[in-house]
Amino acid sequence: YTDKIKEMSMLSLLCSCFYTQPHPNSLYQYGDLEVKGLNKRASGQSFEVILKDADQSRDKSQPQPLLSPPRREMSLEELQKRLEAAEERRKSQEALVLKQLAEKRERVQEVLHKAREENNIFSKKTEEKLIQKMEVNKENREAHLNALKQRLREKA
Repeated sequence: YTDKIKEMSMLSLLCSCFYTQPHPNSLYQYGDLEVKGLNKRASGQSFEVILKDADQSRDKSQPQPLLSPPRREMSLEELQKRLEAAEERRKSQEALVLKQLAEKRERVQEVLHKAREENNIFSKKTEEKLIQKMEVNKENREAHLNALKQRLREKA
């Protein structure tokens, strides 16, 4: 339809150059398009475009569309080959989907394993740091208590 509309716009341009006021009943036909010129407006020429139904637009003079050639009968062997080929395609598609799912599952397992390892390493490091802090605190406490005991002995 774009070609028809392009033709129509070119026609409207030519008509508007020659005839500033369109005839009230002017009607243009382009195959299955009907174009009626409406009153000229301040913004320019206006048209009403009417699309005809496919069965109305078909003329008696136009030849009927060609029918597809009759299908040839398939032998039982050809049908069997087609069914086997379809089954093979289905199986290969299913195998491909299963392979992709297995790869995805394997990747998820790898990610989970790596996350567990990193979590274990973090836990061990944190535990070691905590034990070290506790030992330092214990030593500092003992040193502080010993210092207090020493001062008490000196005063006594």
